[in-house]
Amino acid sequence: MDVEELATALREEARRANERRLLVLAGDRDAGAAAARRALDAADVPRAATTQVAPVRVLDCERVAQTRAGELLGTTREAVVFDAHDELHPNALGRVVGAVDGGGLFALLAPALDTWPDRRDDFDATLAVPPFDESEVTGHFRERFVETVRTRPGVAVVDVDAGTVERDGLTHPAPRLPRDGVSVPDDLSFPREAYERCLTGDQVDAVAAFEALQDDEDDTAVVVEADRGRGKSSAAGLAAGALAADGRDVLVTAPEFRSAREAFARARELLDALGESDGGEESPKRVESTSGGVVRFAKPTTAAGMVDAGQAGDAAPDVVLVDEAAALSVDLLERLLACARVAFTTTVHGYEGAGRGFSVRFRDRLDDSDHAVTEVAMIEPIRYAAGDPVEVWAFDALALDARPAVDPLVADAAPEEAAYRAVDPADLLADEHLLREVFGLLVLAHYRTEPADLARLLDAPNVTVRALTWDGHVVSVALLAREGNLPADVREHMYEGGRVRGNMLPDVLTSQLRDEDAGVPVGLRVMRIATHHAVRSRGLGSRLLAEVRAEFEDEVDWLGTGFGATPELLDFWRENGYNAVQLSTTRNDASGEYSALMLDPTSDAGRRLHDRTARRFAGRIASVLSDALSDLDPDVARATLRAVDAPVSLDCSDWEWRVVAASAYGPGQFDQSPAPFRRVAVTHLVHADENPLTPRHERLLVRKVLQAHGWPTVADELGFHSAGQAMRALGDAFRPLVDRYGDEAAREERRRFEE
Repeated sequence: MDVEELATALREEARRANERRLLVLAGDRDAGAAAARRALDAADVPRAATTQVAPVRVLDCERVAQTRAGELLGTTREAVVFDAHDELHPNALGRVVGAVDGGGLFALLAPALDTWPDRRDDFDATLAVPPFDESEVTGHFRERFVETVRTRPGVAVVDVDAGTVERDGLTHPAPRLPRDGVSVPDDLSFPREAYERCLTGDQVDAVAAFEALQDDEDDTAVVVEADRGRGKSSAAGLAAGALAADGRDVLVTAPEFRSAREAFARARELLDALGESDGGEESPKRVESTSGGVVRFAKPTTAAGMVDAGQAGDAAPDVVLVDEAAALSVDLLERLLACARVAFTTTVHGYEGAGRGFSVRFRDRLDDSDHAVTEVAMIEPIRYAAGDPVEVWAFDALALDARPAVDPLVADAAPEEAAYRAVDPADLLADEHLLREVFGLLVLAHYRTEPADLARLLDAPNVTVRALTWDGHVVSVALLAREGNLPADVREHMYEGGRVRGNMLPDVLTSQLRDEDAGVPVGLRVMRIATHHAVRSRGLGSRLLAEVRAEFEDEVDWLGTGFGATPELLDFWRENGYNAVQLSTTRNDASGEYSALMLDPTSDAGRRLHDRTARRFAGRIASVLSDALSDLDPDVARATLRAVDAPVSLDCSDWEWRVVAASAYGPGQFDQSPAPFRRVAVTHLVHADENPLTPRHERLLVRKVLQAHGWPTVADELGFHSAGQAMRALGDAFRPLVDRYGDEAAREERRRFEE
């Protein structure tokens, strides 16, 4: 059998089964490209229906680079030819494999399989972060990848150098029954045209679930979960179009517009069918209805701001649809819950990662909200048959369906009895069960865990893994990255604005905070830490961090971490010995959070780095809070300052202390000289554990004194009856602070008003 005969047989079988087949063309690149041309011609695949993912065009068809693989999201192709000779980027592969329609072929051009794991490519170069070089990157990810293409059903392998077929990839499936037509119930309130455009019963059920968003009386939430290729975005788009036809303002948000593009196409299609399109100039991010309804797009942080504005009485959307919700942070999703009618669609397994993380981490908050929740799962694929071998292979090769141990196996795990262990890449390669438990927990830990993280876990020389196990099952895991120890030329490059991969903490401290020596000490950054959801809040994460410190404290100068700042996370890290040294001044577009950096020094060099950075942070935080961080959540500000370990300058003149004391005990006014109040407020918040105020008083210090919000706004937000009451409360808050920190001038001023 030659490659033409093989491609013809694969295509015929794929068409009969409404599945896809994978054709691996391994060996010389030019020979592989020539074989791909012959295979496509023999299989009768039109070039117009083919896309090549490659650095240069070698086929007469559409071409995109791996860096632009996201352009294929939401598209349908009869064939995709993926050139992996220069690089195999796991994220790119995960994005494009779903574009192939049932009956189609996914062709992979690869080096000779026997030697491929030993080669180093452009993706490997991204794993060789300074001071490591490319020779220190391993090939475990590709070793595992090659094993999947050699053993999984539906995967054909051709040695193009020898001209031989190593595997034909034919599965000889039993004949499938034709899919029944979609039945549309009569008792639905959306227009029938919306349901007639559904391709599966699951899509009908999903669109019907969105009808709950028409409820104008009660708070309502809809949750749709599905694997990729099930039509959830199309269902959301049809529902959005139906709501717009009813005059509703529908705001769609997603990490990136491309993932929501299909929803807008379906909304526009439905409005056209209903004769509701306004006929105006089309915008890809806005669809309007003649009834006055609209479907519009906004980035997640912008959408949350619109919802917040609605809470304050300004115009807000009637409905918010959140696409790929699992790729957003829990706190940002919770902000969107301020909308009375909100829907979340999310991929359970996919290149976006974190599908199960959404259900575990966010669903508790959703269930505790005032929203009545309607949920639906979409199982049946639309573009190809269930059980499609290429989907099964992709899930396997990229660990898209990795998940932690089932709850009963770890339910009794206790911190003091769990076993601490190093998890080497060789261990993960040899034990697929261990790999899936480790990676499954990491997916839950972060809203943006991706297939590339699997390669990083297996191959990056600066990355190591530590875990706690219970009866052999992983209950807590930490992904650690070695940073720092950078040579002078790299530090100079970083100081002058150049980016240095894989050294997040030294990079920020050097380039943003202007400390050229920050890259000298060596550190270990906790990139991710996750504990099994069935045993959280038992101290397993803290036990794991303690073991990591005990193991590495003599090898590194500092332990550190960076994350989207929330009060809970800041308190967790502080309780485990980490201190805040920086808050970013811009929000992450996807998470909507400001990032916090924290350090736990383990040597004199690490202590010097920590001390000078923390001291500078404490000295400038008041001015930053009144400017770039004026919208920071006051509880995040409180928790951040509580986590600072640094002296705070409280250098107030006698006159300034009299101003502060007169405001607390007499007729003085804060607004006349805010500077000393800010120094006192920062001093208190850094030492709040020693001299606590009520949380409400501390929020008042943040919102008014540090962030300089207007009195009416502060009073409304913090629940005071009037601005005057808020002013009096601020005076009350400063009384114990004057008593604790004030000098003789302050005490004299107090006595004057107490007599």
